[in-house]
Amino acid sequence: MTTEALPRNGRSLDLPERAQRSSVAAIARKELRDAIHSRWFWMWTAAFAGLAAVLAIAALPGSRIAGSASYGRTAASLVTLTQIIIPLMGLTLGAQTIAFQRESGALRFLLSHPVNRTEAFWGLYLGTSAALTAASFAGFGAAGILTALRSGSGEAGSFVRITLLAWALLLAMVGLGMLISTLARRAAAALGSAVFVWLLLVFLGDLGLMGTAVATRLSVSALFFSTVANPVEAFRLAALASFADSFDILGPAGTYAADALGSALVPVIVTILLVWVAVPVSIAWFRFRTRQDL
Repeated sequence: MTTEALPRNGRSLDLPERAQRSSVAAIARKELRDAIHSRWFWMWTAAFAGLAAVLAIAALPGSRIAGSASYGRTAASLVTLTQIIIPLMGLTLGAQTIAFQRESGALRFLLSHPVNRTEAFWGLYLGTSAALTAASFAGFGAAGILTALRSGSGEAGSFVRITLLAWALLLAMVGLGMLISTLARRAAAALGSAVFVWLLLVFLGDLGLMGTAVATRLSVSALFFSTVANPVEAFRLAALASFADSFDILGPAGTYAADALGSALVPVIVTILLVWVAVPVSIAWFRFRTRQDL
């Protein structure tokens, strides 16, 4: 049978493409199973779900610390938790994906099978992303159930939007972590670099940008574009704008963007976030495909 034997009726695929997709799916399933059996997966799942649940419980009626807490306050707390935990999860586990397997010999064993580097890369990326997606959705699920007990389903739309934005941030961080993994020679170096990048994005980037803006009298427009150049800050602005009644919560950069972009604010920031999803993983794929010592 030749590779063109399958009918081309608009639905069928030729054999090479079908085989390639099957290989990617098989590698992704194996990576997902390995992650589920890893203590790191359950540690991240329990930590994120537990912290998210605590934030939701704090706002339940009758809670001693709830006070006049509203859905907006709970959602803002969840956004803050997400922008700290999700990047750390994605960067560290993404950075370990290729570097650790290369160091342990598992990558060489994988490539000894009839799969090419493209299939191996995307299988690893999809498997890692699926595992972390399950961990993050467990956290949002726990917080969502408890939030629904407090405020009903009236705020479900905003909660779903925050969850999807967090998922986009997670995919971006996994791709960035895998890019680090293709550049590092050892797993320890990849992990250390991932933690350093996390510090830059989550803490030093925000504080450094504020200090630079004050010292150099950075214009508000320049401050906005510098802010959304950071995927973590882009997520924060998009998430807060999706449920905030007032744009004052977004800070000066967000307020400027709301005035300048109007209703296009969230689509523009989401587009920037999606660029962060696509670009790092594409560079990582090209690096993995062309670097012969991986």
